[in-house]
Amino acid sequence: MARGKKGSGGSGARRRGRGKGRVPLARGADRYALYQKSVQEPTADVRFFRRTFRQEFGRPPIIMREDFCGTGYLSCTWAAASREHIAFGVDIDPEPLAWGEEHNRARLPDGVRERVELLEGNALEVHRRKADIVCALNFSWFCFLTREELLRYFRAARANLKRQGLFILDIEGGPEVQTVLEETRKVGKFTYVWDQSSFDGIGNRTLCHIHFRFPDGSVLRKAFRYDWRVWSLPEMRDVLLEAGFDRAEAYWEGDNGRGGGNGVFSRREKAENSEAWVAYVVGVKE
Repeated sequence: MARGKKGSGGSGARRRGRGKGRVPLARGADRYALYQKSVQEPTADVRFFRRTFRQEFGRPPIIMREDFCGTGYLSCTWAAASREHIAFGVDIDPEPLAWGEEHNRARLPDGVRERVELLEGNALEVHRRKADIVCALNFSWFCFLTREELLRYFRAARANLKRQGLFILDIEGGPEVQTVLEETRKVGKFTYVWDQSSFDGIGNRTLCHIHFRFPDGSVLRKAFRYDWRVWSLPEMRDVLLEAGFDRAEAYWEGDNGRGGGNGVFSRREKAENSEAWVAYVVGVKE
């Protein structure tokens, strides 16, 4: 991950980039569109989901439930990947759901759109429909700040699965997660900024923001805010097993030979630590 310097793209750059009467690019920016372009990789997630489920159960998964779905980008990608796929996303916030209905679900072909449903609701609720896969990505489950809350959610996720099902989460770790830092990454015509503003070493609480910077020097600051507890991988595996899952498997990313990841995640029991890493963890309900 590239690390940016604090204060880059500051007020001087903004003044130089704004001609008289010109509207700053940040003012008209769509934060959800920017998030989808810079953060999510739903095609890769779907590929991992399908491969892992088939390895576990010898058949393809059909129904996916996406908790903390936001705009439902992953749900729409899941439904579009196969004529058999059905997806429903759940989120407590109506704003991203409405955006996702207009910009993601409504733009799907008729035969695909009818297999996607975006629902306003709480991820802790048990739904009448059971899924082959329940997922919570982009570290969204870090919003649970106590072990009791996390256990309650993991139990609900298990209850939302069919008899054979997978609960798939992602997790980040490494020393950088416990550091105050700002990292930048160029994405098309804008720059994505990940800002870890504070970290509490006692409670493992972190406050993070996403900002977006534009070529004219304008900045969309605090487009997204996260008040999280940074859970460790052993902690989450223990809670998954306590919640009733038969196994809790870690999938670690391979090395591309240049100090980065190769996008291929394999089941592992041991792995060399790095400054920052992202892994999948899969709760298996047999």
